Amino acid sequence: MATKEFKLPDVGEGVAEGELVSWLVEPGDAVTEDQAVAEVETDKALVEVPSPYNGTVKELRAEEGEMVPVGEVIITFEVEGEEDEAASAESQERAEEPAELADAEEGGAAEGGGAETEEETATAETEEVETPGGRVFAAPSARRLARELGIDIAGVEGSGPGGRVTDADVRAAAEEGGAAGAEGETAGPRAVDVGGQSAVTERAQSRDGEGTTGPAPEAAGRDRTLAAPATRRLAEERGIDINDVPATEERDGQPFVTPEAVAEYAEAQRAAREAEVEAEAEAGAAAETAEAVEAPEPEPAAEGEVERVPYRGVRRTIGQQMERSKYTAPHVTHHDTVVIDELVELRDEFKELAAERGVKLTYMPFVMKALVAALKEFPELNSTLDEESGDEAAVVLKKYYNIGIAVATDAGLMVPVVRDVDKKSVLQLAREVNDLASRARERKVTREEMQGGTFTITNFGAIGGEYATPIINYPETAIMGLGAIEKRPVVEEREISEESRDANGETVSDVVVARETLPMSLSIDHRVIDGANAAAFTNRVMEHLRNPKLLLLE
Repeated sequence: MATKEFKLPDVGEGVAEGELVSWLVEPGDAVTEDQAVAEVETDKALVEVPSPYNGTVKELRAEEGEMVPVGEVIITFEVEGEEDEAASAESQERAEEPAELADAEEGGAAEGGGAETEEETATAETEEVETPGGRVFAAPSARRLARELGIDIAGVEGSGPGGRVTDADVRAAAEEGGAAGAEGETAGPRAVDVGGQSAVTERAQSRDGEGTTGPAPEAAGRDRTLAAPATRRLAEERGIDINDVPATEERDGQPFVTPEAVAEYAEAQRAAREAEVEAEAEAGAAAETAEAVEAPEPEPAAEGEVERVPYRGVRRTIGQQMERSKYTAPHVTHHDTVVIDELVELRDEFKELAAERGVKLTYMPFVMKALVAALKEFPELNSTLDEESGDEAAVVLKKYYNIGIAVATDAGLMVPVVRDVDKKSVLQLAREVNDLASRARERKVTREEMQGGTFTITNFGAIGGEYATPIINYPETAIMGLGAIEKRPVVEEREISEESRDANGETVSDVVVARETLPMSLSIDHRVIDGANAAAFTNRVMEHLRNPKLLLLE
């Protein structure tokens, strides 16, 4: 059984973070690959994050409602038949290293006065033998340093015993672009791995190019330190860098650190950290006191209790888009009302037939077909304004008709797009609109399904109301708002019979009747579209809705 971490993936182009809306699993749950484990809301949409493994949920690393950067671990899994990622990397590193063995027990090092032990001599002899398969002899620290500096360890010439690659060789290769070592250096340190610890025996190293050897500095931050394996283990357990511990002795002219020195240094570090934390706490308390004295009392709520709702995700994106549209395109809104008695009758006639085919038939597909018919005649309403070309700015007239349908959701308006409306039948459009609207309300519509629109419809009449001033879905240049379809009083002319004519002989008279009507609000970008063209466009849409048989010609 191995533990696998899963990081929040890039769930959309340009998305740097997402809000973890809800977990769909709990610790201990069994999951399969591609099973949804969480819902994440980005500034584009709500998406489900799938599991990359078959296994068991071990730990949830993020809270619901938390903003999580892309690339941060959000969940861990227990997976059978695989190694831990950390263990796998460690075993790989060890597999790359030659088998080495040395013993530098503290007592033996003190008695030997800096001379190499028999085990070290045997290891050195072993290292001089050519390795099978071209494997490189290098200390673990040298390999780690090579990875950090981006150096190919196989291309570094070793200066240690038997051609072993040392840390100094790696640094020299990094400084000189892959050279074996810096000019003037002769011999480097020799590191031997003992039970996973590193015992370092320093050879004399020329510091001035003349072969002289000076004493190693005893200040903290050394590059090389002699110590027994037990001492090194003690330093690791106490979280101390052995090279930072002041050396109390020397071996072969090099600094040697004892366990007592490690313990003393660790205690000093602990005391220093505690003093620093205490000082910071006192400073923070003083700052809070000063702020409380100087800062004015916050103003109380004007009326009473309030609730703060985070302004982020889809809601924030909608707001930014509306702001950009409103302050970029000069809006003008044209209002009108069309009598649609014949359309109501036609829709009632085909409603049952559509239901038999599993389709809910609304008025929207008819309006979409009427709009496309008018857009073909007035292409400037199916356009965008290219402002990025400077003096070469142009109005881009679209020859395709992708109609966006604004859908109200819990997170705000979402606008999925129905593509190639001119090439689809009323029933095809009805089926597609129903599907997109349903998935938009469930927050399951994809980012791609909300892109590429050329004109937008918003049906505010579905929740009541007649007219509005809809904001253009920028960079489009127009949007049509639909009011509620209701019976409203309409003035009509009727012919008067001869018997009913008055003395003036009038043949017609005005009468007020109740008709099914559809209010319409067309907002346009006045930089591209004139008011006269907006009115003419609306009239053409109304003509097709008033006489829906004309849609058969489209």
